[in-house]
Amino acid sequence: MRPLFALGMIVGAALSAALPAGAQALKNHNTDAPVDFAADRIEVQDKANRAVFSGNVHATQGNMILDAARMTVAYTNQKSAGNPSVQRVDASGGVTVHSPDQTARGNFGIYDLNRRIITLLGAVTLIQGSNTVRGGRLVIDLNSGRSVMDGSAVAGAAGTTTSAGGRVTGRFTVPERK
Repeated sequence: MRPLFALGMIVGAALSAALPAGAQALKNHNTDAPVDFAADRIEVQDKANRAVFSGNVHATQGNMILDAARMTVAYTNQKSAGNPSVQRVDASGGVTVHSPDQTARGNFGIYDLNRRIITLLGAVTLIQGSNTVRGGRLVIDLNSGRSVMDGSAVAGAAGTTTSAGGRVTGRFTVPERK
């Protein structure tokens, strides 16, 4: 059945899309690795070119893990190849992405595959070891490797919260000097 085959392709692209901040963490990620996923419900809306994963969404590819309450994958059908082409992934509800050395959390996550930009919105926290940075929006450009944390989420976005006073806050540990 085409929708089930498409679902597997969509999940693979979706997981590789929703990765944590810092292009260096993404550099060595094997996007060809198999994807394991679980959700309380999966609905393929083939006429709308989207798949919706809801309820305790958990996806793993290699050493990357994505957890969210809901994930929507928008795709286009490639008639010549017969495979869907994922365009955008939206995740919501306690979005958490883990890599071996980083954890990123936010209320919402967006990955624009065409532009190769990942955005986390709303009460964003990025943790690496004992270092923590908090803000309203984290934008990762996979083309340039540049990551930017803003103090507030996109102006007026409903349901988003900002960090204290709309500023970027954090703590970096300093190694003991001898």
